[in-house]
Amino acid sequence: MMKIAVLMGGISRERRISLISGENVLKALKKLGHNVTKVDVTEDFPSRLESLRDFDLIFNVLHGVFGEDGKIQAMLDWIGVRYTGSGVLASSICFNKIATYRVVSPDVKYPDFVPIKEPTDKSPFGFPCVIKPVSEGSSIGVHICDTEKDLMKYSALELNNYNELILQRYVPGRELTVSILEQNEEPTALPILELKPKRRFYDYTAKYTPNMTQFIVPAPLTSEEEEQVVESSLKAFKLCHCHGFARVDGILSNGRFHMLEINTIPGLTDLSDMPASALAAGMSFEQLIECIVSSAVS
Repeated sequence: MMKIAVLMGGISRERRISLISGENVLKALKKLGHNVTKVDVTEDFPSRLESLRDFDLIFNVLHGVFGEDGKIQAMLDWIGVRYTGSGVLASSICFNKIATYRVVSPDVKYPDFVPIKEPTDKSPFGFPCVIKPVSEGSSIGVHICDTEKDLMKYSALELNNYNELILQRYVPGRELTVSILEQNEEPTALPILELKPKRRFYDYTAKYTPNMTQFIVPAPLTSEEEEQVVESSLKAFKLCHCHGFARVDGILSNGRFHMLEINTIPGLTDLSDMPASALAAGMSFEQLIECIVSSAVS
């Protein structure tokens, strides 16, 4: 039994999802027999930081800004406590899509992109194209643009919320997600999950609304396709120096896997991808959580 603090909530636009993930983790850790404390992270968190020294482990379930971007990891490193998931370097790389692509290139394929800091109606990749924040999660701020008018509208809209966006080539294909767990210090891919949303793509609504997305796990792939998807995902995990657990999202198009992003603190709600992939591997939610804990203390 360990004394574990579960960090949840946070100050990002993913706060609501983090609270749901956190409550699930809290219940699982209690079932596993740990002494667990809930910590709702709000703007006054820095003044409460020192109190975390008393815990054996911090289970970080903060999604988005100040949870997944390296900032909270740096603070926990400062006070010398162990925590789940990736450290400062991997977190800061993976939360920034441009940094991620630069680190994994040329070993892992991803859709072509250009950064933009001003509203535009011009796409070097034609239409449709995709506009998205450089650093954000849960598909917040992601838009598929079919026309120049769409692109101008959404680039102007999102540049009110973010300093920089990515304009990316639209790659049609099958949406796949690969959850990765470190077991005995070796990253292992769980069964690949295919997403079939009832919306145009796996956006925020499709992610967190019941019955809006069909999960197919394991995804029906040829052995060659499966090998390529797993190899690319594990390469990305290792190149970005991830630790403990993560999820790689991408598109399989014409037999080629195009990585979109790496999530270093994937959702752990009842509708999330990683628990579904773990279940397909024969792991209960409690076993998944215990595996994440073990990777942090081994």
